[in-house]
Amino acid sequence: MDMEDSSSCSSSSPAPAADLVDYLGPDTSVTVFTMLHHPADLARASAVSRSWRQFVIDNQFSKLQCLRACPELSTFTQVDITTTSGSRTPARRDQDTTTGSSAEDEKLHRVYTHLGHGLLSPYKPRDCIIHCIGASSTDNFPDETIENTLEPVDHLESNRPSYWSSGGQRDPAVPECLIYRLQADLCLIQEIKLQPFKAFFQHGDPIYSPKSIRIQMGYPRSPLRPEALVCDENEGQLIDDRNYVWTYTSPEFPMLQENVLQSFKLPRPVLCIGGVVKVELLGRVQKQAIDGLYYICISHVQIVGKALSRDLGVVPRGNGLVLNYYLDPRTCGVPRREPSRDDGRSRWQGLASRIWHSGTARGIGGLNQTLLSRLFGGPLRLVVVADESEGEEEEDLP
Repeated sequence: MDMEDSSSCSSSSPAPAADLVDYLGPDTSVTVFTMLHHPADLARASAVSRSWRQFVIDNQFSKLQCLRACPELSTFTQVDITTTSGSRTPARRDQDTTTGSSAEDEKLHRVYTHLGHGLLSPYKPRDCIIHCIGASSTDNFPDETIENTLEPVDHLESNRPSYWSSGGQRDPAVPECLIYRLQADLCLIQEIKLQPFKAFFQHGDPIYSPKSIRIQMGYPRSPLRPEALVCDENEGQLIDDRNYVWTYTSPEFPMLQENVLQSFKLPRPVLCIGGVVKVELLGRVQKQAIDGLYYICISHVQIVGKALSRDLGVVPRGNGLVLNYYLDPRTCGVPRREPSRDDGRSRWQGLASRIWHSGTARGIGGLNQTLLSRLFGGPLRLVVVADESEGEEEEDLP
């Protein structure tokens, strides 16, 4: 082959492709990558090459996406991954031989990618309440318990009214509150729905509505034990604000004095960090004729949004808050879902409990007490069962 042929062959061979990150430089590349607003786009960029993946991980773009969507995430002081055995992965700075990134950066990327998918994927809003924690007061427990606010109707099949009632007050400015546990430690909340109760059994059908409402979201300072949550046998002892850290307070929303399910949209979807929501009921409107005291009565409450995966949890540690990624969701601290309140068994348990308590209070004994025990199996206890929704797709509810 002569020199002319050799030169023509060398000129026709393709030049090595330049890496876009190297070509643009780090500053311009960071600007370009921050324009990616969805975790799927970031995942595609990470798959282009080893250097692009390292660039994504080193600059924590997955965390930036999450913070941009929910600034509340800045509350976390640490991120951990918990294995099935309950041990946490150490926060080492060892180099990953695949990407060149540190093990800590890889861990953060993995957790925030998972979190970002939950935050930014489309979803169908639904009620996120799983348990009642308690009410600031209850006029007639258990008939007027906070648990009645989970029923979507204000009349049960027996035509018995279903509502929560506060204690009476001479001062109409005295507030009340209802506290709920959500389905996961992290829930994206966009709306609160609340229906005041219309007392159809009183003269004039008065509506016992608050003047306005406000909500707070936060986490318990120590784990909530299932037996401490309000139930037919226990009104709950977890109302005190000292039991919680509130990370978000909404604006105040005025209420209509109408017996309809009223909707209050938050200025933007807010991430409830810790899975606890307090609904504050501010101001009283209606005085009861029989005793001259002001009451607030609520027939139904919904906290609407999206519960994120149980793989993600919140753990207070020292003076900070840890975002925990559970490799086995069974190790998380969220109580499992109870049977649906539409389930006939749930209604049966509520009826059974009331009959049992009324019988005990009246001193029923002997043969009648034995019959109650055989019929209802003794005093009822809170039973925690498996979450029936675990098999659903993530964009609906994990």
